[in-house]
Amino acid sequence: MFNRRVLLGSAVAAASALALTACGGDEASEPTETNGTVVVAATPVPHADILAFIAEELAEDAGLTIEVEEFTDYVQPNVATADGSVDANFFQTEPYLEEYNEANGTDLVTVAPVHIEPLGLYSDKVDSVDAIPDGGQVAIPGDGSNGGRALALLADAGLITLADDADATLATEDDIAENPKNLEFVPLEAAQLARSLQDVDAAVINGNYALEAELSPAEDALHSESPEGNPYANYLVATAANADNEDVQKLAELLQSDEVRAFIEQTWADGSVVPAS
Repeated sequence: MFNRRVLLGSAVAAASALALTACGGDEASEPTETNGTVVVAATPVPHADILAFIAEELAEDAGLTIEVEEFTDYVQPNVATADGSVDANFFQTEPYLEEYNEANGTDLVTVAPVHIEPLGLYSDKVDSVDAIPDGGQVAIPGDGSNGGRALALLADAGLITLADDADATLATEDDIAENPKNLEFVPLEAAQLARSLQDVDAAVINGNYALEAELSPAEDALHSESPEGNPYANYLVATAANADNEDVQKLAELLQSDEVRAFIEQTWADGSVVPAS
């Protein structure tokens, strides 16, 4: 059986959740019961799509039922996982998780890497990196880990230079050594980036939101990350107490199966989603 419930996140909810620094006390400290059902918080594309494939093609033989609660932001899935509303989540990279844990006092852990979504630089106004104008506005994700990742992408595209000692996963504007075009960076909640394209000269958009906007890193991006050696795999995540739960571990095995690898490669043949290993 596969249940998909859509829960809409919001920028306001995300901002308020990030502001909480004491929610660790509400974190589920006991593993959930192993009963053959795993409830997963996920963003719609590609995460819920991958889970739907598993539910329809693989879960029954594994003795597993998957229920998905879909969220449209990057904060509420971790809130739901930490408080025990769901058994696990599937949407985030390890650097994002580390930043979230530090900011919120939680102890969520990675269970299994699944896929990579190359980050891309997109524009509705210019058709090349060189055409981005002097003084142009570039929207980037507003959270620290994805913001740093975006600045690293812009550096790789030759638009800026980061300081030699900058940590690319956590870089901020203070780490920019050279900005020859005097670009203005506009931090936005990640879910808003695709909608910002009409207002800015370019935007660095996370893979899942690019896919929802029917944008392909391979075909539409002015510049995109290489999947080779990419450290930004998307993980199945659970509380430390729940990471070894038998149902969660079964799901992890299915997410890393040859069947899921083939599904990813066939569904996103343009390289928008790439198996992590």
